[in-house]
Amino acid sequence: MANYETISVTEDDLFALQQIGKRTFEETYAFGNTPENLKSYLKEKFAIPRLREELNTPDSIFYFVCEGDKILGYMKLNFGKAQTESRDLRAAEIERIYILKSCQGRGLGQLLFDKAVQVAKQRQASSLWLGVWTKNPRAIKFYKRNGMQKFGRHLFTLGREDQEDLMMRLQFPTGAS
Repeated sequence: MANYETISVTEDDLFALQQIGKRTFEETYAFGNTPENLKSYLKEKFAIPRLREELNTPDSIFYFVCEGDKILGYMKLNFGKAQTESRDLRAAEIERIYILKSCQGRGLGQLLFDKAVQVAKQRQASSLWLGVWTKNPRAIKFYKRNGMQKFGRHLFTLGREDQEDLMMRLQFPTGAS
């Protein structure tokens, strides 16, 4: 059985974060989007200066999921004002959770999701929420299976096109730890 672990991403990992970020995003969004829109998004969102700024944001944390020295996916968590939408500053947000397509189905998404729940509870978050692309039924099913419930929708822009996300949330009981 493979030995997977989650590790915190540091500024020394910027290039690796950029590479896994671009690759997994492209694998997820390539279908149904134009190459121009995808290229524009990747260039803007995964530029090294932008990733450095995100890594140095105090209320944001990145984790890699690895097998040995091989990075198989990653996650970004936001707290407080670092959340992409400030509906509840006591909540925690999974802004990104991506696994290489070739590694999906191995429980890596579950490992990262469980890490998100653990960290959110340690920080005494009231809930854990995320936006998931409406054209990704596999991810939606995964989050439902983990107790997340739909609570809204929002738009995000990919290149020159608006995309729609379902907003899903896992509410923590008061005093959860």
